[in-house]
Amino acid sequence: MGQESRLTVLCVVGARPNFMKIAPLIHAFRDSGGAIDAPLVHTGQHYDAAMKGAFFEQLGIPEPDVDLGVGSASHAVQTAEIMLRFEPVLDELQPDAVLVVGDVNSTIACALVAVKKSVPVVHVEAGLRSYDRDMPEEINRVLTDQISELLFITERSARDNLQREGVAVERVHFVGNVMIDTLRANLPRAVDPRETFAAEPMAEHLFEADRGYGLLTLHRPSNVDDPQVLAALLDTISELSRQIPLVFPLHPRTRGKIEAAGLMSRLQAADILLTEPLGYLQMLGVMSKARLVLTDSGGLQEESTALGIPCVTLRENTERPITVEQGTNTIVGTDPERIRLVVTDILQSGGKAGRIPELWDGRAAERIRDVLLTWRGCSSSVAAVG
Repeated sequence: MGQESRLTVLCVVGARPNFMKIAPLIHAFRDSGGAIDAPLVHTGQHYDAAMKGAFFEQLGIPEPDVDLGVGSASHAVQTAEIMLRFEPVLDELQPDAVLVVGDVNSTIACALVAVKKSVPVVHVEAGLRSYDRDMPEEINRVLTDQISELLFITERSARDNLQREGVAVERVHFVGNVMIDTLRANLPRAVDPRETFAAEPMAEHLFEADRGYGLLTLHRPSNVDDPQVLAALLDTISELSRQIPLVFPLHPRTRGKIEAAGLMSRLQAADILLTEPLGYLQMLGVMSKARLVLTDSGGLQEESTALGIPCVTLRENTERPITVEQGTNTIVGTDPERIRLVVTDILQSGGKAGRIPELWDGRAAERIRDVLLTWRGCSSSVAAVG
């Protein structure tokens, strides 16, 4: 370490899902009694600058010390550009460790640069597996775990995955889920959907007590890149909106694919409120009041489980099996009949009750902080902090 009692952990954030994961870590490191210095690098992988600003402000994340400004590109170009721009930052800051979260291109790119320069890599949300190598995120997860020095897991099955892949058990720490730290900390501040949609004329009937609404998100390439798959999904979703109106915040990439395929009219004719991407507090408010969630997002599978809201996952698999085994999540793929049956069951019976998984208690970031301090022998420096 540069200073005997101070650990420098260079934290990397890249895309929107990372923001919710890094926020509680930044807060926990601030509360380390000065034992952890945590400069923040934003790779700029997420190209929605306005949304980045909204998330940083709402979650209390400080402005990044470094913004690489990479922007959108193909997987190869984006990963390479992040590596090129991150290397001189690493050389300048000389951290004791590089901390990466999740499974986006920024995660693997910065981890690769660090490990090749003999800087230990810390991976938060390690060990999750869908066993679907067609998902770019799965490749990022597997490779990042192989080169990480410390691996923090959200569920016990992740430890088994890592052991099967030859990761030494002493490098793996079960700490809980930092996404749920953020959810629990911010739920009291969630924006009421009536306020979020106050200017939307068609939104009033969303709040009818006897009917409610569902929340829909779509962004996975497997769902939106093939026009035929996308058209079939949108037809099914439009049909479902006759049973329950839907709120559909459109990911920029998804909107582009829908427009390019000429499918927007199918949504506009349905009982679906199309919106721009929502800030975290707005999205949390919409989700917390929804009767159900339809999604292909990993994060929403976790958040809906934490909130006790039935989730219908529009994928053939999940890297978060605990949301199915213990939570409120049901995997349905893209089969129209399967989707209809599960949604109808939820509307009639209320769906799976589920329970909150082990250690999803809002203190995962504190546990990560404590492991890091013990790892470098500075636990005594935060004795007063606890």
